[in-house]
Amino acid sequence: MLDYNSRPGIAERINAAVDAALEAERAATPPRDYLGGSRLGHPCERALQFEFVGAPRDEGRDFTGQMLRIFAIGHQLEDLAIRWLRAAGLDLYTRKGNRPDGAQFGFKVAGGRIRGHVDGIIADAPAALGLRIPALWECKTMNAKNWRDTVARGVSVAKPVYAAQIALYQAYMEGTVPGISASPALFTAINKDTAELHHELVPFDADLAQRMSDRGVRILRASDAGELLPRIARSPDFFECRFCPWSERCWSLPA
Repeated sequence: MLDYNSRPGIAERINAAVDAALEAERAATPPRDYLGGSRLGHPCERALQFEFVGAPRDEGRDFTGQMLRIFAIGHQLEDLAIRWLRAAGLDLYTRKGNRPDGAQFGFKVAGGRIRGHVDGIIADAPAALGLRIPALWECKTMNAKNWRDTVARGVSVAKPVYAAQIALYQAYMEGTVPGISASPALFTAINKDTAELHHELVPFDADLAQRMSDRGVRILRASDAGELLPRIARSPDFFECRFCPWSERCWSLPA
């Protein structure tokens, strides 16, 4: 008897196995027990609170294997950017002593409950580039649409979450790397579709850093007190809410 039912091809079977392995690997990774400095620029404080306390994501909102592959590709592209910038003459440190086993540069505040890890610190650069040192280096990968928007409007306008991260990191790294907040940070964006590179200097925004620091403290205090911070919108149809992994949980709770 002939079986006309469709069966997964080799691509589907291999991809399913790869994704299952990646998802299992992530599930076995201990959750963070701190508030990440790179996230504090997110517009919704309640979402950040859910993230900090480890609230379960809504059903079907966990990271998929494809999303995990996207993250991994971003890390590999960042490694390439490091090699390219060093080849261009930048003395770029990504780990202490620039040793593979060296500790990553970063900071811990509020008893270690707020932390951040920087992509790199520029210790020296060719004079022709006009960089002030030491300087913070942050690198992000983007699709072509987001990359073009960042080039056109600048990271502070196009990607305020990244701008908040840069300001906060410049502020908190000052104690470890004196002078880093006096020098504009170098922000690098990689177009994942075309391999185009965008670089821009981002002056230290002390007011933004203070607001983000205050936000972190506010989230910690509310979480410790068992208080729920306000949500960002009045309707679950709001743009940020529609893409939030805690949207159902959020809108089932009091305002």
